[in-house]
Amino acid sequence: MDPIPATCLQNALKRRAEVYEARRAGFHANLNPPRIVFPAMRTLVLLALLGVGGLVAYNYNAGRDLFQLPGTSAATLKNTARETSAEVKGAAAGVHTAVNRAEAAVTAAALTSKIKAKMALDDVVKAADIDVDTDGSVVTLTGDVGSAGERRRAVRIATETDGVTKVVDRLRVR
Repeated sequence: MDPIPATCLQNALKRRAEVYEARRAGFHANLNPPRIVFPAMRTLVLLALLGVGGLVAYNYNAGRDLFQLPGTSAATLKNTARETSAEVKGAAAGVHTAVNRAEAAVTAAALTSKIKAKMALDDVVKAADIDVDTDGSVVTLTGDVGSAGERRRAVRIATETDGVTKVVDRLRVR
């Protein structure tokens, strides 16, 4: 066997020391890189490109925008917008109905208050003995009165009040 020349042995030891120092420092520039990272990266990039290519082919075949995701067509978005609009309109109608009911209740209470105030100011009618109920513009008078004249006067006060269309007389003469 031939002896290894000293220069060759020195070069090998020097290279080995360089590799050791480089690895200890975390620097791999002059070293052989790990072969596992590049194939994995290559595979991921290839899969991503295949996915994009599949999406483009699917959309091209369906006659849509090339990079449009499935299920997000313009027709689907329009239908969703219409459904949402219908829901908002339904909720608005409910609010409108509630407002109308509140206005009717306020109007009914205002009519009742007007009639009771007129009766309280009247010398003939005893307002404490008469109940006034209002349903829309229809007023119902109930209770006991002292005379037929008091009854006629109470009905007349209610009839002459603005906003009253009909008076239901359920007054009893004592």
